[in-house]
Amino acid sequence: MFESVDDVINRLAQQKYICNKNVATVVYLACAMRKPILVEGPAGVGKTELGKVLALSLSLELIRLQCYEGLDEAKALYEWEYAKQLLYTQILKDKIGEVLAGSRTLQEAVDCIAKEDDVFFSNQFLLPRPLLRAILSPRPSVLLIDEVDKSDTEFEAFLLEILSDFQVSVPEIGTLKANHLPFVVLTSNNSREMSDALKRRCLHLHLDFPDPQREMEIIRLKVPGVGEKLVEEVVQILQRLRKLDLKKKPSISETLDWVKALTLLNIKSLDHQLVEETLSTLMKYEGDIRKAQEELKEYLAIHKAKVHAPVESDKDLLH
Repeated sequence: MFESVDDVINRLAQQKYICNKNVATVVYLACAMRKPILVEGPAGVGKTELGKVLALSLSLELIRLQCYEGLDEAKALYEWEYAKQLLYTQILKDKIGEVLAGSRTLQEAVDCIAKEDDVFFSNQFLLPRPLLRAILSPRPSVLLIDEVDKSDTEFEAFLLEILSDFQVSVPEIGTLKANHLPFVVLTSNNSREMSDALKRRCLHLHLDFPDPQREMEIIRLKVPGVGEKLVEEVVQILQRLRKLDLKKKPSISETLDWVKALTLLNIKSLDHQLVEETLSTLMKYEGDIRKAQEELKEYLAIHKAKVHAPVESDKDLLH
Protein backbone atom coordinates (compact mmCIF):
# COMPACT_ATOMS: atom_id res chain seq x y z
CA MET A 1 0.00 0.00 0.00
CA PHE A 2 1.01 3.66 0.04
CA GLU A 3 3.69 4.72 2.51
CA SER A 4 2.79 8.42 2.74
CA VAL A 5 0.84 11.25 1.12
CA ASP A 6 3.86 12.12 -1.03
CA ASP A 7 4.08 8.48 -2.09
CA VAL A 8 0.49 8.70 -3.35
CA ILE A 9 1.31 11.82 -5.40
CA ASN A 10 4.44 10.25 -6.89
CA ARG A 11 2.88 6.89 -7.74
CA LEU A 12 -0.19 8.44 -9.31
CA ALA A 13 2.06 10.77 -11.30
CA GLN A 14 3.85 7.69 -12.67
CA GLN A 15 0.45 6.66 -14.08
CA LYS A 16 0.06 10.16 -15.61
CA TYR A 17 -2.53 11.28 -13.06
CA ILE A 18 -1.82 14.67 -11.51
CA CYS A 19 -3.41 15.13 -8.09
CA ASN A 20 -3.07 17.77 -5.40
CA LYS A 21 -2.27 17.16 -1.74
CA ASN A 22 -5.93 17.13 -0.73
CA VAL A 23 -6.72 14.22 -3.05
CA ALA A 24 -3.55 12.38 -2.06
CA THR A 25 -4.33 12.77 1.65
CA VAL A 26 -7.82 11.27 1.29
CA VAL A 27 -6.44 8.36 -0.77
CA TYR A 28 -3.68 7.68 1.76
CA LEU A 29 -6.09 7.77 4.73
CA ALA A 30 -8.60 5.53 2.96
CA CYS A 31 -5.86 2.97 2.35
CA ALA A 32 -4.57 3.15 5.92
CA MET A 33 -8.02 3.11 7.54
CA ARG A 34 -9.50 0.51 5.16
CA LYS A 35 -12.45 2.78 4.34
CA PRO A 36 -14.20 3.33 0.98
CA ILE A 37 -13.83 6.66 -0.83
CA LEU A 38 -16.93 8.44 -2.16
CA VAL A 39 -15.68 10.66 -5.00
CA GLU A 40 -18.20 13.31 -6.04
CA GLY A 41 -18.04 16.03 -8.69
CA PRO A 42 -19.08 16.95 -12.23
CA ALA A 43 -18.71 14.46 -15.06
CA GLY A 44 -15.31 14.23 -16.71
CA VAL A 45 -13.09 15.58 -13.93
CA GLY A 46 -11.21 12.30 -13.35
CA LYS A 47 -13.29 10.39 -10.80
CA THR A 48 -13.37 7.08 -12.66
CA GLU A 49 -9.78 7.57 -13.77
CA LEU A 50 -8.75 7.88 -10.12
CA GLY A 51 -10.05 4.38 -9.42
CA LYS A 52 -8.23 3.01 -12.47
CA VAL A 53 -4.86 4.58 -11.65
CA LEU A 54 -5.12 3.45 -8.02
CA ALA A 55 -5.33 -0.14 -9.21
CA LEU A 56 -2.38 0.38 -11.56
CA SER A 57 -0.23 2.17 -8.98
CA LEU A 58 -0.86 -0.58 -6.41
CA SER A 59 -0.56 -3.40 -8.98
CA LEU A 60 -4.01 -4.68 -8.02
CA GLU A 61 -6.84 -6.08 -10.12
CA LEU A 62 -9.51 -3.51 -10.99
CA ILE A 63 -13.08 -4.82 -10.58
CA ARG A 64 -15.62 -2.35 -11.93
CA LEU A 65 -19.36 -2.18 -11.34
CA GLN A 66 -21.14 0.30 -13.63
CA CYS A 67 -24.33 1.47 -11.93
CA TYR A 68 -27.56 2.34 -13.74
CA GLU A 69 -31.25 2.72 -12.98
CA GLY A 70 -32.82 -0.66 -12.27
CA LEU A 71 -29.56 -2.37 -11.26
CA ASP A 72 -30.35 -5.21 -8.86
CA GLU A 73 -28.51 -7.73 -6.71
CA ALA A 74 -28.48 -10.41 -9.41
CA LYS A 75 -26.54 -8.16 -11.81
CA ALA A 76 -24.22 -6.74 -9.15
CA LEU A 77 -23.65 -9.71 -6.84
CA TYR A 78 -24.18 -13.13 -8.40
CA GLU A 79 -26.45 -15.34 -10.47
CA TRP A 80 -27.18 -19.00 -9.87
CA GLU A 81 -26.91 -21.05 -13.07
CA TYR A 82 -30.01 -23.23 -12.75
CA ALA A 83 -29.81 -24.32 -16.39
CA LYS A 84 -26.27 -25.61 -15.88
CA GLN A 85 -27.32 -27.35 -12.67
CA LEU A 86 -30.20 -29.06 -14.48
CA LEU A 87 -27.91 -30.11 -17.32
CA TYR A 88 -25.50 -31.73 -14.86
CA THR A 89 -28.42 -33.53 -13.25
CA GLN A 90 -29.51 -34.95 -16.61
CA ILE A 91 -25.97 -36.02 -17.50
CA LEU A 92 -25.47 -37.71 -14.13
CA LYS A 93 -28.88 -39.42 -14.14
CA ASP A 94 -27.34 -42.90 -14.47
CA LYS A 95 -24.89 -42.16 -11.67
CA ILE A 96 -27.75 -41.06 -9.43
CA GLY A 97 -29.36 -44.42 -10.05
CA GLU A 98 -26.24 -46.13 -8.75
CA VAL A 99 -26.25 -43.93 -5.62
CA LEU A 100 -29.87 -44.85 -4.90
CA ALA A 101 -29.47 -48.53 -5.75
CA GLY A 102 -29.22 -49.73 -2.14
CA SER A 103 -32.06 -47.58 -0.81
CA ARG A 104 -35.06 -49.52 0.46
CA THR A 105 -37.27 -46.64 1.54
CA LEU A 106 -37.98 -43.09 0.39
CA GLN A 107 -36.28 -41.70 3.47
CA GLU A 108 -33.12 -43.68 2.74
CA ALA A 109 -33.14 -42.34 -0.84
CA VAL A 110 -33.50 -38.77 0.41
CA ASP A 111 -30.63 -39.28 2.84
CA CYS A 112 -28.43 -40.62 0.05
CA ILE A 113 -29.19 -37.63 -2.15
CA ALA A 114 -28.56 -35.23 0.77
CA LYS A 115 -25.04 -36.63 1.17
CA GLU A 116 -24.31 -35.48 -2.40
CA ASP A 117 -25.51 -31.88 -1.89
CA ASP A 118 -21.99 -30.54 -2.32
CA VAL A 119 -21.99 -31.85 -5.88
CA PHE A 120 -25.16 -30.05 -7.00
CA PHE A 121 -24.91 -26.97 -4.76
CA SER A 122 -21.35 -25.77 -5.23
CA ASN A 123 -19.37 -22.83 -6.56
CA GLN A 124 -19.33 -24.31 -10.05
CA PHE A 125 -22.97 -23.21 -10.49
CA LEU A 126 -22.29 -19.74 -9.03
CA LEU A 127 -21.73 -16.96 -11.55
CA PRO A 128 -20.03 -14.11 -9.65
CA ARG A 129 -20.77 -10.52 -10.60
CA PRO A 130 -18.43 -7.61 -9.68
CA LEU A 131 -19.35 -7.36 -5.97
CA LEU A 132 -18.94 -11.09 -5.31
CA ARG A 133 -15.78 -11.20 -7.44
CA ALA A 134 -14.26 -8.57 -5.15
CA ILE A 135 -15.32 -10.52 -2.06
CA LEU A 136 -13.98 -13.86 -3.34
CA SER A 137 -10.79 -12.45 -4.88
CA PRO A 138 -7.77 -14.49 -3.71
CA ARG A 139 -5.75 -11.27 -3.35
CA PRO A 140 -6.57 -7.61 -2.59
CA SER A 141 -8.31 -5.70 -5.37
CA VAL A 142 -9.71 -2.26 -6.19
CA LEU A 143 -13.51 -2.28 -6.43
CA LEU A 144 -14.74 0.67 -8.52
CA ILE A 145 -18.48 1.29 -8.08
CA ASP A 146 -19.01 3.82 -10.84
CA GLU A 147 -21.82 6.41 -10.94
CA VAL A 148 -23.53 5.04 -7.84
CA ASP A 149 -25.97 7.97 -7.92
CA LYS A 150 -27.62 6.45 -11.01
CA SER A 151 -28.73 3.38 -9.05
CA ASP A 152 -31.97 3.18 -7.07
CA THR A 153 -32.19 3.91 -3.36
CA GLU A 154 -32.98 0.21 -2.76
CA PHE A 155 -29.68 -0.80 -4.33
CA GLU A 156 -27.88 1.84 -2.30
CA ALA A 157 -29.34 0.28 0.86
CA PHE A 158 -28.08 -3.12 -0.31
CA LEU A 159 -24.61 -1.63 -0.83
CA LEU A 160 -24.54 -0.50 2.81
CA GLU A 161 -24.66 -4.11 3.97
CA ILE A 162 -21.89 -5.15 1.60
CA LEU A 163 -19.64 -2.24 2.58
CA SER A 164 -20.21 -2.89 6.29
CA ASP A 165 -19.44 -6.61 6.47
CA PHE A 166 -17.97 -7.60 3.09
CA GLN A 167 -19.84 -10.85 3.25
CA VAL A 168 -22.90 -12.22 1.49
CA SER A 169 -25.30 -15.11 2.09
CA VAL A 170 -25.94 -17.41 -0.86
CA PRO A 171 -28.97 -19.62 -0.04
CA GLU A 172 -27.63 -22.56 -2.06
CA ILE A 173 -24.18 -22.51 -0.42
CA GLY A 174 -24.09 -20.39 2.76
CA THR A 175 -22.27 -17.26 3.89
CA LEU A 176 -19.26 -16.18 1.85
CA LYS A 177 -16.80 -13.82 3.55
CA ALA A 178 -14.14 -11.67 1.94
CA ASN A 179 -10.70 -13.24 1.78
CA HIS A 180 -9.21 -9.74 1.51
CA LEU A 181 -10.95 -6.41 2.01
CA PRO A 182 -11.05 -4.64 -1.37
CA PHE A 183 -10.07 -0.99 -1.72
CA VAL A 184 -13.46 0.54 -2.64
CA VAL A 185 -13.91 3.69 -4.73
CA LEU A 186 -17.45 4.96 -5.35
CA THR A 187 -18.06 7.77 -7.84
CA SER A 188 -21.05 10.11 -8.09
CA ASN A 189 -21.96 12.86 -10.57
CA ASN A 190 -24.36 14.41 -8.03
CA SER A 191 -27.43 13.53 -10.09
CA ARG A 192 -29.08 12.78 -6.73
CA GLU A 193 -28.08 13.19 -3.10
CA MET A 194 -26.48 10.12 -1.57
CA SER A 195 -27.81 8.95 1.80
CA ASP A 196 -26.14 9.95 5.07
CA ALA A 197 -25.73 6.25 5.89
CA LEU A 198 -23.60 5.70 2.79
CA LYS A 199 -21.59 8.87 3.33
CA ARG A 200 -20.93 7.89 6.94
CA ARG A 201 -19.21 4.70 5.80
CA CYS A 202 -16.93 6.51 3.36
CA LEU A 203 -14.26 9.18 3.26
CA HIS A 204 -15.54 12.05 1.13
CA LEU A 205 -13.60 13.51 -1.78
CA HIS A 206 -14.87 16.24 -4.10
CA LEU A 207 -13.18 16.69 -7.48
CA ASP A 208 -13.91 19.91 -9.34
CA PHE A 209 -12.63 21.49 -12.54
CA PRO A 210 -8.89 22.14 -12.16
CA ASP A 211 -7.37 25.55 -11.68
CA PRO A 212 -5.55 27.02 -14.74
CA GLN A 213 -2.06 25.94 -13.66
CA ARG A 214 -3.07 22.34 -12.99
CA GLU A 215 -5.08 22.13 -16.20
CA MET A 216 -2.05 23.26 -18.21
CA GLU A 217 0.04 20.57 -16.48
CA ILE A 218 -2.55 17.93 -17.41
CA ILE A 219 -2.63 19.03 -21.06
CA ARG A 220 1.18 19.00 -21.35
CA LEU A 221 1.27 15.52 -19.80
CA LYS A 222 -1.56 13.97 -21.84
CA VAL A 223 -0.83 15.66 -25.20
CA PRO A 224 2.94 15.49 -25.80
CA GLY A 225 4.31 18.00 -28.26
CA VAL A 226 1.51 20.53 -27.92
CA GLY A 227 2.66 24.15 -28.30
CA GLU A 228 2.98 26.24 -25.16
CA LYS A 229 1.07 29.17 -26.68
CA LEU A 230 -1.86 26.94 -27.60
CA VAL A 231 -1.95 25.42 -24.11
CA GLU A 232 -2.15 28.84 -22.46
CA GLU A 233 -4.82 30.14 -24.83
CA VAL A 234 -6.95 26.98 -24.54
CA VAL A 235 -6.93 27.14 -20.75
CA GLN A 236 -7.79 30.86 -20.78
CA ILE A 237 -10.81 30.34 -23.00
CA LEU A 238 -11.92 27.27 -21.01
CA GLN A 239 -11.91 29.29 -17.80
CA ARG A 240 -14.23 31.77 -19.54
CA LEU A 241 -16.49 29.08 -21.03
CA ARG A 242 -17.07 27.37 -17.68
CA LYS A 243 -18.51 30.63 -16.32
CA LEU A 244 -21.24 30.59 -19.00
CA ASP A 245 -24.71 29.13 -18.55
CA LEU A 246 -24.04 25.90 -20.43
CA LYS A 247 -26.02 22.68 -20.48
CA LYS A 248 -22.76 20.78 -20.01
CA LYS A 249 -19.56 22.55 -19.05
CA PRO A 250 -16.42 21.21 -20.78
CA SER A 251 -14.55 18.73 -18.59
CA ILE A 252 -10.92 17.68 -18.56
CA SER A 253 -11.54 14.76 -20.91
CA GLU A 254 -13.23 17.05 -23.43
CA THR A 255 -10.44 19.60 -23.05
CA LEU A 256 -7.93 16.93 -24.01
CA ASP A 257 -10.06 15.89 -27.01
CA TRP A 258 -10.14 19.50 -28.21
CA VAL A 259 -6.41 20.02 -27.80
CA LYS A 260 -5.70 16.76 -29.64
CA ALA A 261 -7.98 17.88 -32.49
CA LEU A 262 -6.27 21.27 -32.70
CA THR A 263 -2.86 19.59 -32.68
CA LEU A 264 -3.84 17.15 -35.42
CA LEU A 265 -4.92 20.11 -37.56
CA ASN A 266 -1.57 21.78 -36.82
CA ILE A 267 -3.27 24.78 -35.20
CA LYS A 268 -0.75 26.76 -33.16
CA SER A 269 -3.07 29.41 -31.66
CA LEU A 270 -6.78 30.10 -31.27
CA ASP A 271 -6.88 32.78 -33.96
CA HIS A 272 -6.98 30.09 -36.66
CA GLN A 273 -10.21 29.85 -38.68
CA LEU A 274 -10.51 26.08 -38.09
CA VAL A 275 -10.85 26.52 -34.33
CA GLU A 276 -14.62 27.12 -34.47
CA GLU A 277 -15.08 24.00 -36.59
CA THR A 278 -13.50 21.84 -33.88
CA LEU A 279 -15.76 23.04 -31.04
CA SER A 280 -17.89 19.91 -31.46
CA THR A 281 -15.10 17.97 -29.73
CA LEU A 282 -15.41 20.31 -26.75
CA MET A 283 -19.16 20.95 -26.55
CA LYS A 284 -21.87 18.31 -26.76
CA TYR A 285 -24.95 20.46 -27.38
CA GLU A 286 -25.67 22.81 -30.29
CA GLY A 287 -26.74 25.61 -27.99
CA ASP A 288 -23.49 25.31 -26.03
CA ILE A 289 -21.49 25.38 -29.28
CA ARG A 290 -23.12 28.67 -30.31
CA LYS A 291 -22.40 30.22 -26.92
CA ALA A 292 -18.80 29.00 -27.15
CA GLN A 293 -18.43 30.51 -30.63
CA GLU A 294 -19.60 33.90 -29.38
CA GLU A 295 -17.29 33.71 -26.36
CA LEU A 296 -14.38 32.71 -28.60
CA LYS A 297 -15.00 35.71 -30.88
CA GLU A 298 -15.06 38.03 -27.88
CA TYR A 299 -11.90 36.45 -26.49
CA LEU A 300 -10.05 36.83 -29.81
CA ALA A 301 -11.21 40.43 -30.17
CA ILE A 302 -9.89 41.31 -26.70
CA HIS A 303 -6.67 39.37 -27.38
CA LYS A 304 -6.05 41.22 -30.67
CA ALA A 305 -6.78 44.55 -29.02
CA LYS A 306 -4.16 43.87 -26.39
CA VAL A 307 -1.59 42.80 -28.99
CA HIS A 308 -2.11 45.90 -31.14
CA ALA A 309 -2.47 48.35 -28.26
CA PRO A 310 0.14 51.16 -28.47
CA VAL A 311 2.92 50.90 -25.91
CA GLU A 312 3.76 54.08 -24.01
CA SER A 313 7.35 55.12 -24.42
CA ASP A 314 9.54 56.54 -21.65
CA LYS A 315 9.14 59.95 -23.31
CA ASP A 316 5.34 59.72 -23.06
CA LEU A 317 5.58 58.75 -19.42
CA LEU A 318 7.64 61.89 -18.67
CA HIS A 319 4.80 64.04 -19.94
